Amino acid sequence: MSMQQADAASANTAQDVRGTIAQRDLVVDLIRTACVVLVVVVHVTMVGVASDAAGIRVTSPLQQLPWYVGATWIGQVMPLFFVVGGFASALGWRSTVARTDASGSPARDYVATRLVRLFRPAVPLFVVLAVGLGIATAVNTPAELLDELAFGIGSPLWFLAAYGITQCCVPLMARLHARAPWWTLVVLLVLAAVVDSVRLTTGVAEVGLLNLGPVWLFAQQLGFLWVDGWFARRSRLVLLGIAGSAYGLLVPLTSVGLWAPDMLQDLNPPMLPLAFLAVGQACLVQVVHAPLTRLMQARPAQAVVFLLGRDGMAIYLWHLPLFILLNGIGLLVGLPFPEPGSGTWWATRVIAVVVLLATALGVARAVRRFDRPLPRLAPGSDRPTWPVLAVAAICTIGPAFAVMQLHLSFPIALVGAVLIPAGVWLLTRTVPTRRVATVSGSSSTGVGPGLPSREH
Repeated sequence: MSMQQADAASANTAQDVRGTIAQRDLVVDLIRTACVVLVVVVHVTMVGVASDAAGIRVTSPLQQLPWYVGATWIGQVMPLFFVVGGFASALGWRSTVARTDASGSPARDYVATRLVRLFRPAVPLFVVLAVGLGIATAVNTPAELLDELAFGIGSPLWFLAAYGITQCCVPLMARLHARAPWWTLVVLLVLAAVVDSVRLTTGVAEVGLLNLGPVWLFAQQLGFLWVDGWFARRSRLVLLGIAGSAYGLLVPLTSVGLWAPDMLQDLNPPMLPLAFLAVGQACLVQVVHAPLTRLMQARPAQAVVFLLGRDGMAIYLWHLPLFILLNGIGLLVGLPFPEPGSGTWWATRVIAVVVLLATALGVARAVRRFDRPLPRLAPGSDRPTWPVLAVAAICTIGPAFAVMQLHLSFPIALVGAVLIPAGVWLLTRTVPTRRVATVSGSSSTGVGPGLPSREH
């Protein structure tokens, strides 16, 4: 099948999707929102702050619980987040192909649109981080304290780099999925295993960064299968069998000493167990899809999902900086901090989550103008050329990748505050569409043989 045929098949499939998915699968919105909320809950329960005569202590009560490691097999939801991201990406790509005429580039349109949607909310965050870390550095904040705070604040930003990379690959991966969906999954799984093998045998941790591609693209491809209805066509018994097999394979994988049984340790850089976790999670979601669908028919559930989901990316980006800020304010005003891990401390986690989500929603509303999508292309225009898109991708993804690899610092925050807005600006530029000639060589306007057609 040629590339043109694959694109045409994708465009035709878009019509099937709109008919079989009932225009919008609200379960996807529910899962995406639930993943963001669960990330907030995990971080709130992982950070315990106490103040006494000995000074300020920061501990991790959640990690000290005996069942913590086993809970990560359920609570590590980032593979599932990439699966539902693949679902949205497949629909977005097929919609882009369907509305793009012969003179435009659906791939450039898709990549530019998705990178802007992903990184616009990050612009105010990096500006605030650069200003805050700059002031903290100028007033001679102890380096060890500043490094610890910056590390915590920047820890979620790896997602921008990983998700940005997968979004850039969607046009290619969608075409591979249209041609050979199962071989694509097998190759990605083998590549992930090879990368892990090289990393573990050489001891070079940086090799693991290569798995930002295979592991997360594998999860994304499962989302493509979801759109195709593959999971929906399987019986619950089959889905439970596949999920059980995926989780069963995790047992020997994490028992030989190469991969950690703690799924959070296998996250950065991503490792092979996360691919099997994605399979299990995708199947289990389909098992409970019917009751979740009924839940999403209730107006209260829709209201909560809409309230939190509309600003999901902003909540994700801002929740840790705000959590650290709120704790700092509490210490300054002398609020009583219960002993981390005590019964009182666990009881206050509900209050902490509610306060943090409310604060994050307030900040999200304040910066919402940065979270607007690109408008659709006007007739006669197209997205920037591939070289410009490549520069823009480096400007946007690069700072987040640097945070993931080197940890957040004032210089990196400053670079991000400059490069990310520049990259977003480049992505919003448009260029005239290509001139297209007919097969016979005459222009589409009939002005004469060999002459280019009028732009449209």
